[in-house]
Amino acid sequence: MLNKITAFIERHQLLRHDGGKYIVALSGGADSVALLLVMKQLGYDVEAAHCNFHLRGEESDRDEQFVCDLCKSNEIPLHLIHFDTNTYAELHQVSIEMAARELRYRYFEQLRQDIGAEDVCVAHHEDDAVETLLMNLIRGTGIHGLTGIRPRNGHVVRPLLGVSRSEIVGFLDELHQPYVTDSTNLVPDVVRNKIRLEVIPLLQTINPAVKENIIRTAKLMAEVEQVYDEAVGSAIDAIFGDGAVNINRLMQQPSPESLLYELLAPRGFSSPQVEQVFSALSGPPGRLFQSATHEVVVDRGRLVVEERRSPLPELCIPEPGIYRYHNDRRFRIAVTDGVSVSREHFCATLDAAKVVFPLTIRPVKSGDRFQPFGMKGTRLVSDYLTDLKLTILEKRRQLVVCDASGCIVWLVGHRTDQRAAVSTTTRNMLVIEHLCES
Repeated sequence: MLNKITAFIERHQLLRHDGGKYIVALSGGADSVALLLVMKQLGYDVEAAHCNFHLRGEESDRDEQFVCDLCKSNEIPLHLIHFDTNTYAELHQVSIEMAARELRYRYFEQLRQDIGAEDVCVAHHEDDAVETLLMNLIRGTGIHGLTGIRPRNGHVVRPLLGVSRSEIVGFLDELHQPYVTDSTNLVPDVVRNKIRLEVIPLLQTINPAVKENIIRTAKLMAEVEQVYDEAVGSAIDAIFGDGAVNINRLMQQPSPESLLYELLAPRGFSSPQVEQVFSALSGPPGRLFQSATHEVVVDRGRLVVEERRSPLPELCIPEPGIYRYHNDRRFRIAVTDGVSVSREHFCATLDAAKVVFPLTIRPVKSGDRFQPFGMKGTRLVSDYLTDLKLTILEKRRQLVVCDASGCIVWLVGHRTDQRAAVSTTTRNMLVIEHLCES
């Protein structure tokens, strides 16, 4: 088994002997105990870390005492931490399992930095990879979910992924090394336990080599994944630029919906959402879809992709001056003598006598109307922006300047209102400059 683990470590370049220190996540169970002893036998500089989640009463304290005794007898430094896992789960509204995971890995990374360790070693093995693949299949997965567990994820490494649970137990038996058993792992009350205790044994009645075959398939899919990722990366480069997907180019790809999924999934979109977006590509423009972090909108041959932004605020301008509006946006408002009409997009020159303070800077609202300079009668601002071919996302970010009566005097960056326009009778001008836009 040591030879298999050594070969696995070298093949995936997981660990190094030249002075690197490693943390072993030690629960006290067979897998983590074997990992600790293997790492020591192979000559790595290791320190152990144990988390007491206080979820199993006396069992949790028993596990802590066991790892203390194990590390003391093997002269291995041990780091202990206690968590109030139930309170954390309630506070963050996550499951107990997720709470323990978040607490554990956050602590490991902080400890790694504190003691200058290279990586954190965890004891996942081949059986865990089989269970993970089956869980992904049950939940629904793409090609990435068929590769099992990765040997490395950032600073978390898994040196035992090349050996099975039975090999690990056999190794400990040969050493006459005891370990503790988590009683919750023996009850089929969560998905992973049900797969381990019920599904896999059932599959083994069909084919006793089912675990070996699944591992072989996962390794094959890992190779396929590399080819797939390279092809997807090249295709995304061909269809996606300047924050938008060229729909025509997308539809020319061998599998456009799969490619769209690979583009949108990292931005928080689920498979059903991607299906809806893909269906909307052939429909009229304007359809908007949102994930927790991003928005996409179908827009005249493009699919515009942007990060979600918080709504823009309103700002009251009581008198002339320089005002910070939002982030690094600033507006300069001044009243000047004489008449000199600006033709710059981000500078409005108005008749000061026709505009009453306080002014308000705000995003466009539904139903907003104004009278574009040089035109008779008013228009909906939304229609005017549609004529300019702005997307729904750009329309939401469009600013207007209103006077005390609520009338729009400037559609920022585009057009002033005719009713506040400079004329032959103008004596003083109101100059509004948009100085910077984020």
